[in-house]
Amino acid sequence: MTQNTRLFKKTLLAVTVAMASGQAMAAGFQLNAQSATGIGRAFAGDAVIADNASVMARNPAAMALFDKTELSLGFESITSLIEVKDATYRNNLPMLGGKPPIVADVPDTDDVGGTSIAPNIHLIVPVNEKFAWGVNAYSNFGTKTEFSDDYIASEYGGLTDVKSFNFGLAGSYRLNDQWSFGAGLDLIYGQGTMKRGNPGIFGAAPYALNVDKADGFAVGFNVGTVYELDENNRFGFAYRYSPEFEAEDDKGQKITLPLPDIAEFSGYHKIEDTKFAVHYSIQYIGWSAFEKIEFRNLDASSSPIGGASGAYDKDYQWQDGWHYAIGGTYYLNNDWTLRTGYMYDTSAQDSLTSISVPDSDRQWLSAGFTYHIDTKSNVDFGFTYLMGDKVDVEESIKVGNLTATSVNATTQADAILVGLQYSRSF
Repeated sequence: MTQNTRLFKKTLLAVTVAMASGQAMAAGFQLNAQSATGIGRAFAGDAVIADNASVMARNPAAMALFDKTELSLGFESITSLIEVKDATYRNNLPMLGGKPPIVADVPDTDDVGGTSIAPNIHLIVPVNEKFAWGVNAYSNFGTKTEFSDDYIASEYGGLTDVKSFNFGLAGSYRLNDQWSFGAGLDLIYGQGTMKRGNPGIFGAAPYALNVDKADGFAVGFNVGTVYELDENNRFGFAYRYSPEFEAEDDKGQKITLPLPDIAEFSGYHKIEDTKFAVHYSIQYIGWSAFEKIEFRNLDASSSPIGGASGAYDKDYQWQDGWHYAIGGTYYLNNDWTLRTGYMYDTSAQDSLTSISVPDSDRQWLSAGFTYHIDTKSNVDFGFTYLMGDKVDVEESIKVGNLTATSVNATTQADAILVGLQYSRSF
């Protein structure tokens, strides 16, 4: 696997802030952006609730719960609020010339993040009482952080911009009144840019690393099942295989991006003779696939960090992550449905941390509603405030046995997710 390819891998996953659903910002660089409905309940129960066509993005078997053609389309905005504070930068290179090292307090910055828009569309078409098929497009992964050009620790800051788009085709089969099964193929397009400043270790080149808009395609798959205990109680389980894929920029620099596999269990229970339902999800994300980013065939004129070999490794050593979500839905009347949810989302980072990829355990506080325009169409709105923990970060670059430069800082990454969606049955 080329190091350039790994760079994209890890970069992709490296900075999270969720950008929004695709999965709307979660640990690592996972987006939860499939639907505004999911944002409004912290995606609790999303692999089985099936209140609109977006459920096929979480569990293809849930398409069997529809008896009419269903269309959902919308978008999510993800605003990441990233702070890097109390940073100290040290450059030991002057010691090679008999001079004292450079030690500087770095000004606090709170404008590293930004706002991203993630659109989505889902279509489910029942063929008969047994079979249904569907197509969709949305984003599963993405992240962007950008430090100012004059940031003194530019070899640790710089620009990280990664995004992926998922184009899916799926089918479902209803075995009987209780069991349904589904499977689908995913065509994934990814694009990544990663730039790091030159601290003087690598000659006179302006960048220590400069991979610009590397892109590529890969194919994954997903499978799932739904078990209906009765009309008010059901469970869903889904597994998504996410592949490694290779991306290449115009200079021939390659990046291999290993995306994490995802497994999810969901439950939905409407309380009999009431207007209230409770739902929940447990999701596993295989972030341990990201041990390091490898860059290969680096352009020596712009990426001297690769040296004569054109190769560079950046360790990340991420750990697997978990989401635990619970939510409630209140069916107020024929016009309005109200929902809320809470999620606890564990960090993908373990002992190694990064200011360019701020990550931590996170809590989601979510609320939303559906307004039914008529019996066939509705509009959904969802809002989430995502709170990250403060994390003490230590990063360094070594040349031989010498720690050439290092940075210590405290990072915190919060986010605001807003979703709007239109759904219609035919």
